Formats: sequence, structure tokens, C-alpha cells
Amino acid sequence: MSSFELPDDRIFIAGEWRQGRGAPIESRFPADGSLNRVLHGASAEDVSLAIGRAQEAANAPAWRRLRPHERATFLYRIAEGIARDADRIAFVQSRDTGKTLTETKALAMSAAGTFRYMAAALETMEDALTPSRGDYLSFSVHEPLGVTAGITPWNSPIASDAQKVAPALAAGNAILLKPASWSPLVCLELARIVEESGLPAGLFSALPGSGSIVGERLVVDPAIRKVSFTGGTEVGRGIARKAAEKLMPVSLELGGKSPTIVFDDADLDLAVAGVMFGVFSSTGQSCIAGSRLFVQRGVYEEFVAKLVAATKALRVGHSFERTTQVAPLIHPDHRAEVESHVARALADGGALLAGGERPLGAAYESGNYYLPTIIAGLPNTAALCREEVFGPVLAVLPFDDEAEVIAQGNDNDYGLACGIYTRDFPRAWRVGRAIEAGTVWINTYKQFSIATPFGGVKDSGLGREKGREGIRAWMAQKSIYHDMSGLPHPWAA
Repeated sequence: MSSFELPDDRIFIAGEWRQGRGAPIESRFPADGSLNRVLHGASAEDVSLAIGRAQEAANAPAWRRLRPHERATFLYRIAEGIARDADRIAFVQSRDTGKTLTETKALAMSAAGTFRYMAAALETMEDALTPSRGDYLSFSVHEPLGVTAGITPWNSPIASDAQKVAPALAAGNAILLKPASWSPLVCLELARIVEESGLPAGLFSALPGSGSIVGERLVVDPAIRKVSFTGGTEVGRGIARKAAEKLMPVSLELGGKSPTIVFDDADLDLAVAGVMFGVFSSTGQSCIAGSRLFVQRGVYEEFVAKLVAATKALRVGHSFERTTQVAPLIHPDHRAEVESHVARALADGGALLAGGERPLGAAYESGNYYLPTIIAGLPNTAALCREEVFGPVLAVLPFDDEAEVIAQGNDNDYGLACGIYTRDFPRAWRVGRAIEAGTVWINTYKQFSIATPFGGVKDSGLGREKGREGIRAWMAQKSIYHDMSGLPHPWAA
């Protein structure tokens, strides 16, 4: 395994590397608790500086008058820089989050692909000459919003960062990025690459810091014209309330309690692999984790036995071990929260089929490890089936027929994703259309494309990211009418 130097204790404010004037932020390696770095987060004064410089940069003719293909050049350079430094970014993200190097390398390459796609989409994006109903030409055009903000979570920072920064810049905006305090280092690697791309100073700032100071200011400041947030539902609700006061557009990608449905005609081995990947990869720290499993009663016993055996065989280990499938959770406090969910589920009458504890052995003593856990015997109304755990914990429930599983699948406040396993294509189509979710996977799970829009319904959020329209979400639409008659309006005659 190659080792790289971690970013230093400075943050990136309006094109300059400075020591933040806010409270210190401590980053630790989840695999063993060792200290990565202590850096000073952004203060309210730092955010003010970043906003002021962003306004200047966004309004400067050198940026605002660039043609789309010229703006795209910067995105291509950023994509190339991320791909070039993917191993370094992967190392930093693994140290920051505890994810395996295999996963963080894939996330870095995904981020590069996001910038590359948004650049290509920008180059080929068209405005419209609309059908006129008089002697005039009418146009629909899109223009930058101005200064925008992205607030990203700790579980997949480089990919989440790219999904906000790339379309915001493509749209012609400035963007201020606030990462989660548990994973503050990766956005500084992105800042380094953005700086190397030659992007005009002020258009991008990386502002690690507290939600109560940095996040709050980015949401309420009148200069900020849009906020895109990925994270917990309650925080998202708070952002939506504050945005409403400003009549500011927001994009909110929030929590999930996604159902996975296994019908009795499914390929059971394929479904076992898909279910495990859907809930236990990323150590369950994923908003789209398939954490509610519904298995048709005819194959319930057989399938659950296969699933439990395969789950117990998963390799729990260090983030840098090539064989690791389940890495440590990000923080001791988060592990304690996951443990509290499991304890409550067992107190509610759940039957523990796998996991439910920390792994034993010297290799696990210093890290935030927790075994993949399966719990059966609970109704869909139990807390474990209602609340997002954000850890490697799966609730298993039997069902009898299609109508029942649709009703139970939809009987939840969340609506982010769903997985369906069946050989019957018409059934998969019917159920997929009936389930209330932003994304449905059939005979697979957690497959993504930057070209395909992503988001949720109900308490899982509003708005969509990705896809060609992902750039339009960072723009304001304007209608223009151009008279062709050359005559005074008849009303004035």
C-alpha cells in the first residue's frame, strides 16, 4: 500500500490557503483511532470573506462572459487532475472515513467522471427558440444564479463534492463547499486540484467548519442563491425552512429506509449477493442502503438461511487490507448510535440472526468495528423498520403477495430507493412503478450513472442531482421576446 502525505492544517478560502479562524477540527483514522490532522475550521469571518470574493468572481466579465465550451475547459482539467491523483485522494479519504481503498479509489474515479460528464453536457446544452404567437421571436435561456453553496456528508465526500461543485461551476456560478466535520480532509484535496486547474480565484472555497457557524451562514446569507445539501432529514428540514424565508431554491438529498423485495421466483444466489452489497457495503453508511428486506414466504426460510451464512462469512477488517469487505464505522459515537438501534430492536422482540456485536480480537480493539447484523421477527411498524440506522443492520420480514409488499414497502416516511429481485419482468415493472422511491433497481443494487438523475421523495428529500438537467438546477430560466414588426403597440395608437 502506498502512503501519501495528508493535507496540512490550512483551508482554501477564495483562492488562498489560510489557517481558519474557527474552532479546531480533529480528523482520526477510524481503523485504529490514530490522529490524522488537526486543522482550524472556518469562522464566520472566513465565510464572509469567501462570500464577498465569490460575488466579485461570479460577476467578473472574465468568468460571466465565458462561453459554455470555455467554462467546460476548467471542468475537464479538474477531471484530469482527480484521475491523475486518484490514488492519493483514495488514501486521504480512507484515512478520513475508514472506507476501504478499493471503495475510495472508485469514488475518486466517479468524481472525475462527474466533472468530465458535466463538461461534456455543458458543451452540448441548448437553449430554446419557443413557438411565437405573434410577430416576435421568443427565447428561453438559462443564466447563472450567482453565489451558491454545497453542504456534503461524511460517508462519500469526494463523490458528493463533485456532484455539487461540477454542475454549479458548469452553470456559471461560484460555489462554497462545506464538508462534514468528521471528514474534513478530502475537500482540501479537491481544492488543490481546482486551484491547479486555473479556475479564477474566488469561484470555489472549501470551508470545513461547524454546521452552526459555517452551514448556518451559507443557508441564511442573502448573497447565497442556492444550497444543495446531502445529509440527515431533520437538518434538511431546517435548511428548507430557512430557505423558504429567502425564497431560495434548495436541493435536499436526505435519509432513507429503502425496501429490498425478493420474490419466490428470484435467482436466490444473485439476490443474496445483491442484498448483502445493498446493505453491508460501505459498512451500511449509505443513504440508499437496502435496510428493510421483504422475502416472499415460499422461499423465506431457504433465502434467510443462505443470507445469514453468507453474511457471517463477510470479511470485517482494516481499511487498507485488500480482502476487507466491511470496514470500520466512521466514529466511535456513530458506532454507539448503531449499537443503540440494535439494542432497541432486540428489546422490541427482534431475533438476532447474525452479528449484533463488535468483532473480537486484538486487530479490532482500537477501531470502530461492528459486525454485519441481521434481525428478524419484527413488524414493519417497529422502530428498526422505521428509522434510518446508517450502519450494517438489516431487518428481515416475510410477505405473501405483491399487493402486501407494495403496501408495506410504501408504509414508511422515506422514499429514496428500492431493490426488486424476480425473473418476472412484468411483475418487476409493476412493483417498481408502484413503490414510492426516487430510484428502483431490478436484480441489482447500488448501481449509479452520472447521466441518470438521482433524488428522493417524501422525507428522502426534494430536487434531483446528476443528468443533463443537473446543470439547469443551478441556473435561472429567463424568457426573452424580440419584436419583429417594427410597429408601435396598437394599444398606444
